[in-house]
Amino acid sequence: MYLNEDYRRMASEKPVKKLTGIRHFFAAATYSFGGAKRLLGEAAFRHELGAFAVAMIAFAISGATFFQYVAAFVLFLLMIAFEALNTAIEEIVDRVSPEISEMGKNAKDLGSLACLCLILANGGYVAYVVVFSHLFGI
Repeated sequence: MYLNEDYRRMASEKPVKKLTGIRHFFAAATYSFGGAKRLLGEAAFRHELGAFAVAMIAFAISGATFFQYVAAFVLFLLMIAFEALNTAIEEIVDRVSPEISEMGKNAKDLGSLACLCLILANGGYVAYVVVFSHLFGI
């Protein structure tokens, strides 16, 4: 039994009709662009975007190969995905548990660790391509 009027209203509403075909494609693209817009609000993502731009300049100066650009782009897309998931975790934890809790802290810390791992992977790859591969010929 729900005491809150919103819960009673939600229980009586019909399920949302799912879009199919091309309408589903455009709806999904709209949601993705909304997520990208939300992610641009995160300082960490803007820093990662700036670091990627610097890395691409360093790649151009060092004469990176096409494959090295592709690999860097794939690693960067993974970093975007992890940053988006980390932001989603933070949003959910803040909504479900606005008070400070050990479980909420752990969830946020684990999401942050996942992002750090991808940042290190990206940084290590850029260092390999720019410094070791092209400057030292390794």
